[in-house]
Amino acid sequence: MRRPLLILGVIASLTGCGGGDKQAPTDQGATKSPPVLGRPAAAEDAARALGFPAFATKNTTRVGGGDPIADAAGVARAVFPAQTRASRPGAVVLVDVGDWRAAISATQLMSRPIRAPILFSEDGELPPASEQALEQLEPTGADRAADAQIIRIGARVPTPKGLKTTTVAGTDYATLAAAIDRLQTAATGKPSAAVLIAAADQPGFAMPAAALAAKDGIPVLWAKRDSLPAATRQALETREQPRIFVIGPKEAIADSVVDQLAKLGAVRRISGADPVRNAVAFARFADGSFGWNVVDPGHGVVFASAERTADAAAAAPLSASGSYGPLLLVQDAASLPAPLESFLLDIQPGYDKDPVRGVYNHGWLIGDEDAISVTVQARIDALLEIQPVSR
Repeated sequence: MRRPLLILGVIASLTGCGGGDKQAPTDQGATKSPPVLGRPAAAEDAARALGFPAFATKNTTRVGGGDPIADAAGVARAVFPAQTRASRPGAVVLVDVGDWRAAISATQLMSRPIRAPILFSEDGELPPASEQALEQLEPTGADRAADAQIIRIGARVPTPKGLKTTTVAGTDYATLAAAIDRLQTAATGKPSAAVLIAAADQPGFAMPAAALAAKDGIPVLWAKRDSLPAATRQALETREQPRIFVIGPKEAIADSVVDQLAKLGAVRRISGADPVRNAVAFARFADGSFGWNVVDPGHGVVFASAERTADAAAAAPLSASGSYGPLLLVQDAASLPAPLESFLLDIQPGYDKDPVRGVYNHGWLIGDEDAISVTVQARIDALLEIQPVSR
């Protein structure tokens, strides 16, 4: 039976799942304990227990899980509050948290028409955070996926009882990615015109692909640094000269692999020298209808740690709903990288006479303070804030 819960309380209840004891205050004076609803003014911890500024500031909201399992559960509940049938997902994707490549590829199924958020399993079981979120989400059945309520990615994932389940099978990450794309193609009735090729051995460079796959239904297929898996080649050959976008520098996917891809379609590389710069380049990039093209104010953005790869898949539903927006990365929890700060300054909103007539940015932060500190959150908040423009 679905229990009605306010979304603030839901995300709060998932914050510590899998993350150990997080109750001690941090050196910034914030607390890692989850926000509590309904704390009376007379309570000794009335202000701190509300969870601000870690839970939210005026321009940011945090899904503060201690690990990607909890983050995925919190994001799924934020995107699908599940208080009415219309606010429940048709299906939920289950994927093993250790299989980050399959998880990133599976974000394609968050796009229309299936619209399935990701929950993680671990060691063949559903952790409490995933189990509770699945119970609360109560998927209705995806009519474009044979009314499946659960889409299992690979053989390591458990099969929940009492829910109609379909399985995407594959022998490795490359065959799983191709099989996920076939499911999406069957649901939409035609293959996507564009394909993303990500680095199978460099997770930091692959992470930003998850957000665009979730928004646009573009497959994320895989290449090793010096070779192209047979399953990836076969998936490309089923399309007629697709537009192929390689994400990451030649250190992640060599020029020789790009040359192989060029025989299968029109290829462009999108890259930065490190995961932070690479994510910024991907956020800025546009080629016709492909890409985020975030070069001006008025956008959603999502922030995650490059050290927590599976958070890319966990966060993807936020890039495909609400204010939408690309995934950006921090490398160190305690500092905002200079290239990312410069990008946020470039897209900072401004107003002439009245801020009410302006446009606004909003940021989602993924993970607890071990992923992104409250100090960094405060700086991001300031960079997202609309500013008066002097003439």
